[in-house]
Amino acid sequence: MQKTQLLAVEAILGVLSGESLTARLNVVWGTHTTLTDSQRGHLQDLCFGTLRYLAELKAYAKIMAEKPIQDAQINALLWIALYQLLYTRNAAHTVVNEAVAAVEGLHRGWAKGLVNALLRRFERERSDLVLQVRSQEETRYSYPKWWIDRLRKDHPDCFAILLEEGNRHPPMTLRVNRRRLTQEAYLAELRAQHISATAIGDAGLLLDRPVPVARLPGFNRGWVSVQDYGAQLAPALLDLADGMRVCDACAAPGGKTAHLLESAKLAVTALDVDPSRLSRVSQTLDRLGLSARTLCADAANLLSWWDGSLFDRVLLDAPCSASGVVRRHPDSKWLRRDSDIAQFAQQQSRLLRTLWQVVTPGGKLLYVTCSLFSMENEAVISAFLAEQSDAVLAPPSPPLDAAGRLLPCASNDGFFYALLCKR
Repeated sequence: MQKTQLLAVEAILGVLSGESLTARLNVVWGTHTTLTDSQRGHLQDLCFGTLRYLAELKAYAKIMAEKPIQDAQINALLWIALYQLLYTRNAAHTVVNEAVAAVEGLHRGWAKGLVNALLRRFERERSDLVLQVRSQEETRYSYPKWWIDRLRKDHPDCFAILLEEGNRHPPMTLRVNRRRLTQEAYLAELRAQHISATAIGDAGLLLDRPVPVARLPGFNRGWVSVQDYGAQLAPALLDLADGMRVCDACAAPGGKTAHLLESAKLAVTALDVDPSRLSRVSQTLDRLGLSARTLCADAANLLSWWDGSLFDRVLLDAPCSASGVVRRHPDSKWLRRDSDIAQFAQQQSRLLRTLWQVVTPGGKLLYVTCSLFSMENEAVISAFLAEQSDAVLAPPSPPLDAAGRLLPCASNDGFFYALLCKR
């Protein structure tokens, strides 16, 4: 435990300095290659859990300390240990003892007594401290105030539910490659491996419990992919047919690209501005036995990639705040700023206006975000329709609501879809 606590301190401080948790953990995996699967899982739980409840954990440490603790590493260690005491089944005495020992690993011997005293005080006064901290909205939900305010404005009837949902563990959902086998056939393969799942949608399987990818039958043979159900709606909404030319803008890491190709015989052009992320698209397609034309380019700069041939369908999975998938990326709560949302909206509008030019008359463009904020969703589409007389918004159909939203719940993450038809 002490080793994973120390590595978690490094990761948490990396996030608070502006680095994504994914990037920081990739550094840890590359540096500490001898970590066991159990240690890796424990480290991920410490990082994800601490970041989910960071505002609450900070509040406890602040209340208990007689004066502010200036040392960043000791602060991070306290937050991690408090997360363990509050939200895991680890024995309290083990958590405290290992955290005190970890102080030596941080070369902060002077703080051993402080860490020991604060954690033991938390155990003694837990009920009163929890009551005090959770009386404030920001610490009760553990989100920045601006995030809470936006959700309250955009979703007044359910904003509290959405905040709580964003702190839950996400579901694990699979997408069956229907070019290889049917949904029912793969469900039988899972049952043979004693993995319980439920069919969802045309190709999805919702697992009762997450399992390592290595346990999934036929994963390396391209039978199945891991993809949230909310992200699996694109092919059906686009109404694909064999022979269509399709542009998948902002395609990385390739889940939706692959799903398009699994749904029909298409000529797909997949774009992404990031070469390293674009390579993941190719890897995904190779594993599934699929192929597409991949281009490293900015979709908003037509001169850099477009040859003048129009597309029957365009999928714009636009860069966004990722507020609908925050339970998978809890670091985004602390990396994002309120001002970022307007910047995303500008970028989304620019991409939408540009890509509309490559849609053939009678064709369709599907605008997608994994955001819960209206400024990135309904507002972008409303402004676009006001300036494009040849664009018609198709009415949403279930499981989307009347606004085109799929809100996060036990079976899926949060998404927004808008299908635009060209006159």
